[in-house]
Amino acid sequence: MSENVVHLHKPTDPPTDDAAPTVLTVVPDAPPAPPVPLWVRSGRAVKTVVTHETTKTTARAVARHSLYAFNGGRIVARRTWDGKTGARYERMIRTAEAAGNLEAAEEWEERLQRFRAARHHRRMDLLHSPVEAAKGIAVGTGVSIGVLVALGVVMAINNHDVTDVITPLKATIEFIALLIRIVQVVWGPALTIGPFLALLALWTVGSKQQAAPQWALPANVRNGEGEPITPSIVVKALRDLGVPALRNAIKEMGDAGASMLGPIRIAGCGVEVDVTLPSGVSTNEVQGKRRKLAENLTRHEHEVFITIPTAARTVRLWVADSGALDEPIGPSPLVTDETLTANYKTGKAPWGQDLRGDAAQISLFQRHLLITGLSNQGKTAALRSLALWLALDRSVQFWTADLKGVGDWRFMDGIADVLIQGPTDDHVIQATEMAEAAVDEMNRRLQARQSDPNAVFPPLIVIVDEAQVAFMCPAKDEENRPYGGSKATSRYFMAVRKIHNQGRAVDVLMWQGTQDPTNDNLPKLVREGAHTRASLALGTEQQARMALGDKAVDGGAAPNLLRPGLDKGTLVVASDGITIPAGQASITVRTHYIDDDAAEALAERAKALRNGITTLHVVDNDREVRDPLADIASAVGTDTRVLTQDVLKRLAVLAPDTYGKWSFIDLKRVLDGTGAEPYKSDGRMVIGRDRLARALADHDETGSASASE
Repeated sequence: MSENVVHLHKPTDPPTDDAAPTVLTVVPDAPPAPPVPLWVRSGRAVKTVVTHETTKTTARAVARHSLYAFNGGRIVARRTWDGKTGARYERMIRTAEAAGNLEAAEEWEERLQRFRAARHHRRMDLLHSPVEAAKGIAVGTGVSIGVLVALGVVMAINNHDVTDVITPLKATIEFIALLIRIVQVVWGPALTIGPFLALLALWTVGSKQQAAPQWALPANVRNGEGEPITPSIVVKALRDLGVPALRNAIKEMGDAGASMLGPIRIAGCGVEVDVTLPSGVSTNEVQGKRRKLAENLTRHEHEVFITIPTAARTVRLWVADSGALDEPIGPSPLVTDETLTANYKTGKAPWGQDLRGDAAQISLFQRHLLITGLSNQGKTAALRSLALWLALDRSVQFWTADLKGVGDWRFMDGIADVLIQGPTDDHVIQATEMAEAAVDEMNRRLQARQSDPNAVFPPLIVIVDEAQVAFMCPAKDEENRPYGGSKATSRYFMAVRKIHNQGRAVDVLMWQGTQDPTNDNLPKLVREGAHTRASLALGTEQQARMALGDKAVDGGAAPNLLRPGLDKGTLVVASDGITIPAGQASITVRTHYIDDDAAEALAERAKALRNGITTLHVVDNDREVRDPLADIASAVGTDTRVLTQDVLKRLAVLAPDTYGKWSFIDLKRVLDGTGAEPYKSDGRMVIGRDRLARALADHDETGSASASE
């Protein structure tokens, strides 16, 4: 019987045709790795232990608490030395001399002389004090024994016992013996515990002063988290600023360097302190080292602001609490208070909060406005929040051009008399014609003011958002005049300049928002014509000077130091319409953000206050032949009746080339014989909507009949 062989493993080599024997190559095993020497393993273990975070933390703690005790002893010794000698007075004299205050130096020198005279008097008294003390002790002992004996005599007479004469004296001796025994018992432990108590007292002093190197302090202190701003911290930060004259002056002052500082005041989400710089140190030397000063104060650069108050050779530091500026501010009062109203002349718009946490309100009365900054930093939101507030004053008229055209200003439909939305050259042309119509309206008001100095006009706010699109527009008109540019031939530029020059007198105001300013997209004459100039984050100091002016930047304004993307909605404002601390040229405002839904709700409130304004959406791109009667009907809109002068203004905006020079006579000429002639209502000439609708219907029927014929 044959046996079956079962192969448990399949052959891995492919079969071969020949029957040649298979040659196996034996590869010897790799030699084992040599053992790691003991000293290497020990070194690695020691390195692991030494570099472990627990070891580092423990070492820091030991060093910190040891140095607390050591440096606490130094502090106590220094205080004792100051109390016993004139060192304090000498330091104050050096401080006053370093600061150039000779009067204070003379006063401290007089105090030093009085201290030395009093100390000399005390030392002279010590020469006679041993004799006087001995006499006093002898007299006191005799008097005490006499009193005790007299008391014993009284007791003996009272008790009829002669031995009571010495009873009080005996009791006193026993009491003294008891005190001696108590001292003998306590003295030994006191000698043992006393040094530890003294060490604990020194440690407490050092701990309160954080008298240890920076590397030994706890992690939260090293990172500056929650570290309060104290005079010593400010003086050290200034000393290490890298200004040689300042460093040397503080060294001469010693600990009295804090005399440079005014009181540290709580200011909103931070603190504020005025620093009087020593002689030879200028304010711009400190301003130019803002980042280093912030790091010395364990803060980020955006958490320290340096401004120049009215006092000479003084800088004002505002230092935020760590991380406070990264927290959002509350909602706008426009959103939370439905009863809030606006008044163009006397009111102030709630714009946001300043760095102190106080409400930042701005007056818009007769002030041209310019807001600039990098893209996507909140420029449009800051601009339209002012428009939303002012829209609650029903007397204010708006002409608006949004040259971005993404719907940021669509809420103005029904509020603005004119609304242009779009980024094309055609939209720029429309915006230019709108600005030129505003110039015509301004001139009309100026002429009316000449004939009637008491004439009052409703405020007209001309808003152009993304104005850089208009300045950079290459389009030209039929006369080859450019719409954009910054020359005298530029139509938009000249219209804005004319409004800046004379519009304020008759309440025709220009509001512009632009981004990333340059001399090309924001000409010098235009930016300097704005009364209120505000800037969000910018890229360079040169742009900051374009946005706010040299005076504001030299006074500490630094929108170029705001963080793009992180400081959205934070504006640096230079204006007399907002309360700015005395001596400063600008103020930093964190504006409220009003989203689209809230803006629509506010717009509905504003529309409810107004009498059915019909917004003209300018679409006259192809310059087609106009139908005057239809255009008049469009200008009247849904109002029951409209003043003839308002109809003329709306027509001028609708088609400046056709109606820009129209007068009441031209309007009357078109309407005569139509049944919609102007008539008086409350003593003023108006055009009625119903009459105009019937005239337009008859006009359409006549036109249709003529066409059919």
